[in-house]
Amino acid sequence: MDATNQIFSIKNGEIYQKDKLILKDVNIHLDKGEFVYLIGKTGTGKSSILKTLYGELPLQQGDGQVAGFDLKNLKRKDIPFLRRKLGVVFQDFQLLTDRSIFDNLKFVMRSTGWKNKAEIEKRAGEVLSLVGLDHIENKMPHQLSGGEQQRVSIARALINKPEFILADEPTGNLDPETSKEIMAVLMAIAKEGTSVLMATHDLGIMEQFPSRTMQVKEQTVFELNPMNEFDPFQQVKFE
Repeated sequence: MDATNQIFSIKNGEIYQKDKLILKDVNIHLDKGEFVYLIGKTGTGKSSILKTLYGELPLQQGDGQVAGFDLKNLKRKDIPFLRRKLGVVFQDFQLLTDRSIFDNLKFVMRSTGWKNKAEIEKRAGEVLSLVGLDHIENKMPHQLSGGEQQRVSIARALINKPEFILADEPTGNLDPETSKEIMAVLMAIAKEGTSVLMATHDLGIMEQFPSRTMQVKEQTVFELNPMNEFDPFQQVKFE
């Protein structure tokens, strides 16, 4: 395991919600250009891991780094700069419904420091092209299908050329065929060098798009290897 190739790592981590211990003995990492699944039953701590990685929850014990930031000593003033190094894709798209797709993207760009109008328009066009949505910038969110809206949310996550993307149940509100399209986009992004950590319940998608998998269980995180003697798709059950 080459530490210089890691986008993030947590070693011997403990993650708390206020004073309640959520996860212990957390040892995880994500390498450059890697696609990794994060699975586990509802309430086991998947979201807590994501929140720790983007600075919402502090890493109280252990060591952790994300895109060059020290999670153990992360100051509040540094959190916006950390978040510019990563992109987040949510299950429910979280598009602003009162403005066009271009204005959705522009809102994010303005809030993260973009000022030049020509550069904003150029980058908006680039990220929409990356997700296969050329020439829809003037449409409103309600004029798009669920899959198209999720592609826009992926485009939004790519705006600042992040080192990695956290995808939180990105296929949760989509039908199986559209889910496959979104997975193809995310896998292609990883192959181009932007790492992806995807939290999911969708074992069907995992079977179609196998990749390294981490399972949150019994207050810690286990590495699952689909190539070894047991089959995680038989063992993992969500209740």
